[in-house]
Amino acid sequence: MRNAKRFPFIERRNQAGETNIFPFIPISLGYRDRVWDTLGLLDTGSSLNILPYDAGLALGAVWEEQILSVSLAGNLEPVEARCIVIAGQISDFPPVQLAFAWAKSNDPPIILGQLNFFLEFDVCFYRSQSAFEVCPKIKEG
Repeated sequence: MRNAKRFPFIERRNQAGETNIFPFIPISLGYRDRVWDTLGLLDTGSSLNILPYDAGLALGAVWEEQILSVSLAGNLEPVEARCIVIAGQISDFPPVQLAFAWAKSNDPPIILGQLNFFLEFDVCFYRSQSAFEVCPKIKEG
């Protein structure tokens, strides 16, 4: 991929003490006048970007100001969520606007999904090498 940055998979331990590796990517999230450096889980199976409740609060978001509700699926189906748009920056790539379902739960990690992370970035996974590459989408015209 042209202008791609390579990242390693990151080892995480689950509640049972078992370890595995996952494609977490360093990302800077910006909302209003706050910027927060964190990790987001790349999830090609997730329809939406998901922001846990405490992450939104850390960025200075106010739950009551987000008036557009969104329905979640899977194990997050019973969780209330609202739409929020946050600037996201990977490495030294230009920042992009990312739409998140801000979940009123701290169970999920920050999830970067099809809408709209994978519309803004091309990703190539090299699981056997415990790595992945990311580059911004090529702008047409």
